[in-house]
Amino acid sequence: MDIRRLLVIKDVVYAEGGLPAMAPVTRAAACAVIANPLAGRAQEYLDELIPFGEDLGKMLVQEALKALPLPALSYGKAAIVGTSGDIEHGAAILHPRMGKPMREAIGGGQAIIPSNVKIGAVGCSIDVPLGHKDDVWAFDQIDTLGITVANAPRPDEIVVIVALADGGRPRPRIAKSGAVAPHAPR
Repeated sequence: MDIRRLLVIKDVVYAEGGLPAMAPVTRAAACAVIANPLAGRAQEYLDELIPFGEDLGKMLVQEALKALPLPALSYGKAAIVGTSGDIEHGAAILHPRMGKPMREAIGGGQAIIPSNVKIGAVGCSIDVPLGHKDDVWAFDQIDTLGITVANAPRPDEIVVIVALADGGRPRPRIAKSGAVAPHAPR
């Protein structure tokens, strides 16, 4: 695996909608820009990319954890495949092997890790979906983190992203039953 760049993004939300957050929420994303060895090739078998998921999962989750002041409560992953690639190239990295090292590093992870993959040119952005690590129905943690990596992906690259958050949305007021009163500060 050939890594060209590593970028860590830390986003701390103190207020939302003109009101202070119940507590500051830190969201972090670790992004690796890697060469896509299958770019520009019609390739039925994606076995070459699958081991990248485990290696990147281990590395990127550790980088994202360093940016969080509190333990990770929610997680997500994403990939932007350069224009000479195939959307399945991103899926091959994210799905078969990336989840296990992410779950081990955060001490849990009973819920599915939300993900997103798209084809994009240099400067393309992606919304990384976030969800509670143990409860898919924890509405407060359903969120997204928008990511753009400058000068990437080149046509023959893939941007691989692991995102973590130490809280949910800053002022959650929606439950499975509908609108609810704001929670007391954490």
